Amino acid sequence: MRRKLQQAGKRPAAIQHFLKVARSYGPGRFPCYAVADLPRTNNGLEPRFGAPRHHARRCTGRQAAAPSLGLRGSVPIGAGLGTRTRRLAGYELAPTNVSTWCTLRARLERRRSARSLRYRFRRDPAAYRAQLQALLLKHASPP
Repeated sequence: MRRKLQQAGKRPAAIQHFLKVARSYGPGRFPCYAVADLPRTNNGLEPRFGAPRHHARRCTGRQAAAPSLGLRGSVPIGAGLGTRTRRLAGYELAPTNVSTWCTLRARLERRRSARSLRYRFRRDPAAYRAQLQALLLKHASPP
């Protein structure tokens, strides 16, 4: 198509767009074709990622997914995908890299504490602001 661009007539912009998009499909762009049992489309992956949401809604009676599903991030999704293929023994559940595990726990705790602060603000905005102001004045005053 690049060689025939001069003969495109009224459609050179469309062909240039096509060439630009085609360049983004470089080697290694679609790993699903290199892995034997990996579904080729999002439609094939959706049941794997939608199942935790479905089970969370079913066991809690909620219409939408529980906020904790988003709060815990990748942990329940990874756990669900990992345990779907086979049962894991206890020793396999132990973290192999403790520093990575500590980083993940710290990130989850930051997300949990931020959510807790949002809840406190919605419950009583005036008291939340007063607490923040007192904390700011405490740190801003000279020792």
